[in-house]
Amino acid sequence: MTFNIRCDKSSDLENAWQYRKDFTSEMINFYEVDILGTQEVLTSQLNDLLERLPGYKFLGVGRTDGKEAGEHCAIFYKSPKFDVESDGHFWLSKKPREPGSKGWDAACERIVTWAIFNEKKTGVKFVVFNTHFDHIGELARKESAKLLKKKIVEIAGDLPVILTGDLNLPPEAEAVKSLLEGDFLLEARKSSNFVYGPPWSFHDFGKIPTTYRKLIDYILVDKRIKVNKYACIFETHNSVFLSDHNPVLAEIEFVP
Repeated sequence: MTFNIRCDKSSDLENAWQYRKDFTSEMINFYEVDILGTQEVLTSQLNDLLERLPGYKFLGVGRTDGKEAGEHCAIFYKSPKFDVESDGHFWLSKKPREPGSKGWDAACERIVTWAIFNEKKTGVKFVVFNTHFDHIGELARKESAKLLKKKIVEIAGDLPVILTGDLNLPPEAEAVKSLLEGDFLLEARKSSNFVYGPPWSFHDFGKIPTTYRKLIDYILVDKRIKVNKYACIFETHNSVFLSDHNPVLAEIEFVP
């Protein structure tokens, strides 16, 4: 699953985190998500989720200082099912190792969290990358895609790859297309045998008219990965939204 949970802001009123944290956690537990790529998670929200998601651990750091400050692109995973062989992070900038570095014309620091997982039951190894592209910088999004592709090749090697993230761009955008070029990665929605839910993921707590909503949240997979089901989940509870984004879920299997 990829899920921009929306950072904790009191200005969201009835959709503020304090009213969503239980609903959001129940949703994750209900769908029994094995690997969860999140965006916009502040440290306080990270702790809230850990309290409500039994059996899960997380990987990732705050994008502002490489520790706890700022938003995290945290990867949650079911620790009874997976071992972490190695993990790390880098910034989407000209200085990817420099904590808090901004890239190109980006408005914010942007980070990628990655991990090599080993499924205990099968011994299958795979790599997950999770990110959140800038919402303003057009050049930053293009260059971020280039850097991400380079890092995927460098880190993953011959292992299957899953990319989760809020790319802040629709499918027709150049940066998204570059990640799919030559079947480098495949969009889970287009690869799936079964698709459920709306074709858009960002709705701003329902404020954007339906016809103007866009798909900007993605699960991209290696061509060796079969996508059995895909869902873009648009749900409310007592008129409260899960987030201003829909979580996106894919059921996958690794093809030898």
